[in-house]
Amino acid sequence: MSLLLQIVQTGGDTAQAGEAMPALTDAPEKTLSVLELALKGGWIMIPLLLMSAIAVYIFVERLLTIRKAGKEDANFMNNIRDCITTGRIEAAQSLCRNTNSPVARMLEKGISRIGRPLQDISASIENTGKLEVYRLEKSVALIATIAGAAPMLGFLGTVIGMIKAFFNMANSDQGVVISALAGGIYEAMVTTVAGLIVGIIAFICYNIVVASIEKVIYKMEARSIEFLDLLNEPA
Repeated sequence: MSLLLQIVQTGGDTAQAGEAMPALTDAPEKTLSVLELALKGGWIMIPLLLMSAIAVYIFVERLLTIRKAGKEDANFMNNIRDCITTGRIEAAQSLCRNTNSPVARMLEKGISRIGRPLQDISASIENTGKLEVYRLEKSVALIATIAGAAPMLGFLGTVIGMIKAFFNMANSDQGVVISALAGGIYEAMVTTVAGLIVGIIAFICYNIVVASIEKVIYKMEARSIEFLDLLNEPA
């Protein structure tokens, strides 16, 4: 009789456990939004946000400036050639002044030196070209600095967060609590992720800007060589 009661009691406990199982599986999973993660990163997220905004602003501003500098009228060099061959030096200078581009400013400097040795003309064009390249590269180095500094700043935030997490556990009366340790670690890792994201974006922006500048430099060199060849042509 007692054995029968034990079997019945065991079956009842199993049924209760079976009824409790769906309640556990239906529990909602905890999720974190991007904003919540950013807030958990602490004060390190503020300079990272500023660095990302600066990098994007410089990228857009430089890209628009470089594309504007790279635009060129297809008939510009032909008009310059016609003016030089017919001896209309002032007309060539006026054409360069009315054209807002690095190539036009370089050629204007070279045209103003016509009559001097060819070496002097080439040197004046080269010096003007260096100034134009410097203007195109304005603030580009700051993007490269952000690309390198952002991941290190994010790693610094992670180290600070880990130190705080271990310090709080060392001074806790409960000892080592896995949930508290895991929470402190994932909060600390947020800054590393943010720093890497900012660094990758800045690195890509930097390379795009540098590639665009190189295209403009190539065009400047080609037009300066074409102009010097024009002066070398026999009369």
